Amino acid sequence: MGTDRSASPTANVIGIDLGGTAIKLGRFRADGTCLASLSVPTPQPATPEAVLLALLEAIDQVDPDGQSLAIGLGTPGPADAPGRVARVAINLAGWRDVPLADWLEAKTGRPSIIANDANCAGLGEYWIGAGKDFQDLILLTLGTGVGGAIILNGELFVGRQGTAGELGLITLDPDGPPCNSGNQGSLEQHASVQAIRRRTGLEPGDLGQRALAGDREAIAFWETYGRELGAGLASLIYVLTPEAIIIGGGISASAPFFFPAAIAEIERRVLPSSREGLQILPAQLGNQAGMVGAAKLAWQHLAAAN
Repeated sequence: MGTDRSASPTANVIGIDLGGTAIKLGRFRADGTCLASLSVPTPQPATPEAVLLALLEAIDQVDPDGQSLAIGLGTPGPADAPGRVARVAINLAGWRDVPLADWLEAKTGRPSIIANDANCAGLGEYWIGAGKDFQDLILLTLGTGVGGAIILNGELFVGRQGTAGELGLITLDPDGPPCNSGNQGSLEQHASVQAIRRRTGLEPGDLGQRALAGDREAIAFWETYGRELGAGLASLIYVLTPEAIIIGGGISASAPFFFPAAIAEIERRVLPSSREGLQILPAQLGNQAGMVGAAKLAWQHLAAAN
């Protein structure tokens, strides 16, 4: 019988975060230790073939001796449920049903798996970030859009088609602003960077600075923002009863100004039995979360195969 190389203390995998402007990747041990990391520009135009070549070159740089046992990759869009095919990739040219995991396996000889980047960020926070003490949690990323991830019993929940966990697309206002998804008044249309710009004419960072300086209008805006976010989270809590909600993304830099209002709204709307012990926490891994979570995905893929 062969030995299980993944049990070795030096065993490692590669996690990759594929973005529209940069590809971030790192080599990680099973305890989350990062052995090496790298960021390279995403080729422009980012066709599937050009991205594959860039990925292979970057993998060779971060793992020149070919020591890694598996590859996990987060893509900016939905993947199929088995984690083989990038169905669509936002901000990447010509991506439609790209069998990226199969391509990586064929070129590198290593087991490979892919997932949506927000799902990878959720896995990363669960593994070594703000969610490491919990088995049931949700992640919400407040940025250009509002992304989400669901972790149940320590496993990423993606649904039967791989597209579950689009937490930003739940409805807050049936007559609200139209959403790219086809919905109206979604949480994303109340909580994203674009929504903040539309409502205030300002950037979230500017509003945060103004609130910090004591600007009453800015403080009032963040209180309204927190109340609407809390209303959206209330629906998610009733459905999933998570132990923790992790809030990440660029807007979370202003969390001190909107967390209190969000928590108050949750306490007002959600029965105590559905939120017992619930913690609302800021994310810890920043823009490394996707890469870290992709590595965790690779470790889980290895474990399932053995």
